[in-house]
Amino acid sequence: MKAILLDIEGTTTPIDFVHNTLFPYAKARMGGFILDNLGDLKFEIEQLTEEHNTDDGYKSSLQADSANSVSDYLKYLIDQDRKSTPLKTIQGMIWKQGYESGELVSPVYADVPAALKRWKDDGKTIAIYSSGSALAQRLLFRHTDHGDLTQFISDHFDTTVGGKRETKSYVDIAQQLNFEPGDVLFVSDVSEELAAASAAEMQVRLVVRDRKEPVNGGNSWKVISSFDDLLAGTAAS
Repeated sequence: MKAILLDIEGTTTPIDFVHNTLFPYAKARMGGFILDNLGDLKFEIEQLTEEHNTDDGYKSSLQADSANSVSDYLKYLIDQDRKSTPLKTIQGMIWKQGYESGELVSPVYADVPAALKRWKDDGKTIAIYSSGSALAQRLLFRHTDHGDLTQFISDHFDTTVGGKRETKSYVDIAQQLNFEPGDVLFVSDVSEELAAASAAEMQVRLVVRDRKEPVNGGNSWKVISSFDDLLAGTAAS
């Protein structure tokens, strides 16, 4: 095993931080941010318009030149916990301001910093794959309650590479890491993500932390509760 690919929510970082801190922080500031930056978000708004055109759940129109209309749709997507690429990009921009001002500090599980250092020292490539934007991922690991952990992480992948429950995403990630899929170990608390990675021939581990039980079953996966147990039973590099 040459590379370790990590999920974030429930894997490196408590789920509550994302849902109870980051999401509300972005939602509360969404209107003002869009108003101040509407002209600089043309690409993201084009993506939002495409998403809106196929969104049967949202009953209002989306006016691309209206900050209120755009922010209202983004807030709706937050409430739906939608894995929307333009939403994640804009959230990352808002969180950047929060991290840099010191308002936001991201918690990581106590075993994470030492494990990242240990794996890096052992020559393993460490990468992150999350539905949050690559920018948001870097910010989270740069501003943790254990200091800056970005020195240990080589690559960040988000939904621009594909959905986390799609096998092709993991094939493409392995290719971008320059490893065979079988040389990559993917760790997540979501069974469907592990199924997709396993179908791509990656090694997988189900991590059980906050939830005390895996998401949507997971009896077929090897389970860990700490990164200290992560490499037990994996294929040799």
